[in-house]
Amino acid sequence: MLAVFLQTLPFFAIIGLGYGAGKIGMFPPEATAWLTKFVFYFALSALLFGFAAQMSLADIFEPRSAAAYLLGCTVIYVIALGVAMLRRRPVTEAVMEAQTAIIGNTGFLGVPMLVLLLGPEAAATVILVLVIDLIVFSSLLTIVITAANEGRLSPKLPRIIGLGLIKNPMVASMAAGLAWSATGLGLAEPVRATTDLLGAAATPGALFAIGASLTANSAERLTVAGWLSFAKLVLHPAAVAIAAIWIFRADPFAAGVLISAAALPVAGNVYILAQHFNVAVARVSAAILISTVLSVITVPIVLAQFTG
Repeated sequence: MLAVFLQTLPFFAIIGLGYGAGKIGMFPPEATAWLTKFVFYFALSALLFGFAAQMSLADIFEPRSAAAYLLGCTVIYVIALGVAMLRRRPVTEAVMEAQTAIIGNTGFLGVPMLVLLLGPEAAATVILVLVIDLIVFSSLLTIVITAANEGRLSPKLPRIIGLGLIKNPMVASMAAGLAWSATGLGLAEPVRATTDLLGAAATPGALFAIGASLTANSAERLTVAGWLSFAKLVLHPAAVAIAAIWIFRADPFAAGVLISAAALPVAGNVYILAQHFNVAVARVSAAILISTVLSVITVPIVLAQFTG
């Protein structure tokens, strides 16, 4: 446990540095926004493209792993949705809370940290988690909130969802990498060197951006945010563990990666969606802050238990 904690400590230390820089004004919000754009559109996209260009669809979409992660997510999604409905929250707030309970910071924290700690062979499973989060659950959130606001399923929804996925650089870079891999040509040395160089900036840049962005989050609505953080950090990995190990009997290494990804704190893009739809913004903001702080302890515990 101590060894794993010491391995993860540098990642959280960089998050802490980013938070400190943002808190004292050395790294203002506009700087955080530009750093986030650089990581999102260039560094992380290059990293994902480089990984995907060395894989096939079969490497990523392993049926048992996909089914296990989907089931684990669905169980916690339904529980969080039910808790919100019992509190008589509107359906838009209920689905936003459910989204908060299952969507971890896989892109900015999971990809760099888990691949570095667990090895390049973890990349395929981490990408699988990212694909399910972005395509399945983000699309579901858009459908439910749009339908609730308009009182019907709009014929524009497929176009809205499709454009959103196409414009997401993480989705586009993974798709481009898989398409290139299918050609069997391999990456030319200058291209590979460029993606490696850009991708190397993803880890420190993403971690620093996470920390700096936390200064904009507030610890309001602590009761609900605390519940959502508990659901994300404890219930979500537990549900994925049961599904991966005992129900679908996924490959042990892949199961460990799935559970570790499920243990990540709430993703920043959930806050972006909350702001976009103007739904439960304070709750989501507080859950991101609380879950990120607590994950310094919970993530090493999960890694020690399931990836040893």
